[in-house]
Amino acid sequence: MTIGDRPPFRRLRLPRSDVSLQDRLARVRRSWRLLLRLAVATGGAFAIATYAFGHTQAFFAPIAAVITMMAGAGRRQRVIFELILGVAFGVLVGELLILAIGRGGWQMALVASLTAVVAMLFNLTGMALTQAINSGVLLAAVVPLAGAANPAVTRFTDALIGGLCGFVMMLLLPRNTMRDIDESLQKLLEGLTRVLGHVAEAMRTDDATLADSALAEARDAQPIIESLHSTAANVSEIVRLAPLRWHQRADVERYAGSVNDLDNALRDARVLARRVASMLRHGERAPARLTDAVETLVAALRIYADEFSSAVELERANERLVEASDLAMHAMADRLTVNTASIAAQVRSLAADLLMAGGVPRTALDDLLDIE
Repeated sequence: MTIGDRPPFRRLRLPRSDVSLQDRLARVRRSWRLLLRLAVATGGAFAIATYAFGHTQAFFAPIAAVITMMAGAGRRQRVIFELILGVAFGVLVGELLILAIGRGGWQMALVASLTAVVAMLFNLTGMALTQAINSGVLLAAVVPLAGAANPAVTRFTDALIGGLCGFVMMLLLPRNTMRDIDESLQKLLEGLTRVLGHVAEAMRTDDATLADSALAEARDAQPIIESLHSTAANVSEIVRLAPLRWHQRADVERYAGSVNDLDNALRDARVLARRVASMLRHGERAPARLTDAVETLVAALRIYADEFSSAVELERANERLVEASDLAMHAMADRLTVNTASIAAQVRSLAADLLMAGGVPRTALDDLLDIE
């Protein structure tokens, strides 16, 4: 490529972020618990390993603390186990290999690959496999200082110290579980409300393009539901283990229990949008009562989005969901086609999923929706 063929420098600049400085500062303020946990856990792990155990290179203790605290949602107990198992395995294999072949460039390559092979043969995966390889590499790379303790022992001890420090800080200064899951839940409910609102508008105006847009919105909402699943697993673990959040256990369990039903509702919304788009593209108009049914679903979702934690408001939303199902079933008497029957079935399915998300047991749905 010649100089003249190179793209202008302005094209190589990083794209500008839409996030304002105020939003970034607000994010930092909201993260004060995380920042405090990181500071105390890493500093404490390093201090304990250095001063209480006399380790001269205790860098892995704070690293293990960070790994534990930043672990995937609902996996911290397993992460600590995998961390210690992987370190112990890597130390064992690495130490045996180094005793036999010494340290050097080709020895490093051999230790890393053979440690990985042996770990896989023992069915180690994920964090355990990663830490086994890391431990073997560390033993091959770091020459112990004169008078220092055995690196195999210190590495294992540091992993235990750091993992426990991170875990203890998560218990002593836990996240606000109700706020976390409520924020994630509201994002999904707002997105689902927009999707169904656009579907209803498309049915009212015979606009197939708008129905297609609603389908695209429903597909784009997948990361939101995945984030909600992750948040639910995270807060469920916290309220189970952290004494400061035990009083939130019942509310968090109810919120977390609604996630699968809301996931199903989002899937139903996609199918509904696709069916409506197909119907409108073929020139078929939606019966008025079928459109009213979708709009009633939207009204129920707006109540959910505003007051999901209120038993009184949930009851009011549930009444609207039952009404939506009834409207959809009666709409088939106005015009029974393959499309209207399919859309009516999706409305009823959506109503059922949302009712279960609101706490209605599955066994009560038959009577509530009059399903025979």
